[in-house]
Amino acid sequence: MKLSIQFGIALVGIAMLASAVAAQETETKVVDEVVAQVNDGVITLSSVTREMKDAVDSKVQEGMKREDAQKLIEEKRGELIANLINEELIIQKSKELGLEQEIDANINARFVQIMKQYNMKTLDSLYEEMRKQGVDPTEIRELWRKQATRDLVLQREVQAKLYWEATGSDLKKYYEAHKEKFTKPAMISLSEIFLGFAGRDEAAVRANAKKLVEELRGGADFAKVAVENSDRPEVKDNKGKVDPLAERDLNEKYAAAVKNVKVGGISDPVEADDTGVSIFRVDDRTAASSESEFDENAVRLEIMKEKLADRQKQFMATLRNDSYIKINDTYRPLVSPILFADERKTKPGN
Repeated sequence: MKLSIQFGIALVGIAMLASAVAAQETETKVVDEVVAQVNDGVITLSSVTREMKDAVDSKVQEGMKREDAQKLIEEKRGELIANLINEELIIQKSKELGLEQEIDANINARFVQIMKQYNMKTLDSLYEEMRKQGVDPTEIRELWRKQATRDLVLQREVQAKLYWEATGSDLKKYYEAHKEKFTKPAMISLSEIFLGFAGRDEAAVRANAKKLVEELRGGADFAKVAVENSDRPEVKDNKGKVDPLAERDLNEKYAAAVKNVKVGGISDPVEADDTGVSIFRVDDRTAASSESEFDENAVRLEIMKEKLADRQKQFMATLRNDSYIKINDTYRPLVSPILFADERKTKPGN
């Protein structure tokens, strides 16, 4: 975000100055408004406005007209406030679990990785370059903090517990009832180059991805290009190689990108989300088998996958029920039906 500040000194008459002082003494200015109180935390109108502006800007970058984007986001105001309340509950839970140090380490590692990639000796030099590109490092840090906080809390409180919940007999019973899920799947081995958007101009990142694809298809060494360009923190050790995985477990967009790529071939650049661009080389493919095979990890993961969405909803509902949440009367009709939708579905008679 580029900021231009102009300083000026204006000389005024004594009468005008006296009038201004009198006005300051008699006027009451509302600096901000509390939209919702969440335990000891608050959601302010300024934070809601900021989130809405970011959402509108994002839609405009995707090609939507600003007036259409503003109308769409305004219609989602209640949903956005509900999300902010849930986000605040997650942040409070992370503090209760003592995850702040791990979250900070995660964020710092991401900045250091980018710094090393561009041969910058200090974080200050990276931040300066980010600002030149119109990106605020503080905003990026806050975005990454939110992502890391949510991921860690849900991993600890939902995913890990759900993964280990099934007993040995539960696993065997599930396997016998769903043997078709545990046939040996078609496997694929990939190498990846990931170019993150954070701190960079997105159009420039996409242009660079296309250039790298041309170089790789022209015979450039994949490992060398990966080490020099990929933002994955472990790239210097693995040279971009990813552990073999079942094709059915690939992200839908990744799967489409490599579907018709032969072994040794390079995919087109692909964006699975809004964090960056991936380029894949297909290293190997193994055909599927019709024979079933018991694998404890695979069975646990399949059970977890089936239950995860409902369990995460239950976890968030429990957080809300165990918390003090007071929504400003002005916003309650917009927010409450969305925020407490899952709780209302479970009430008798609903």
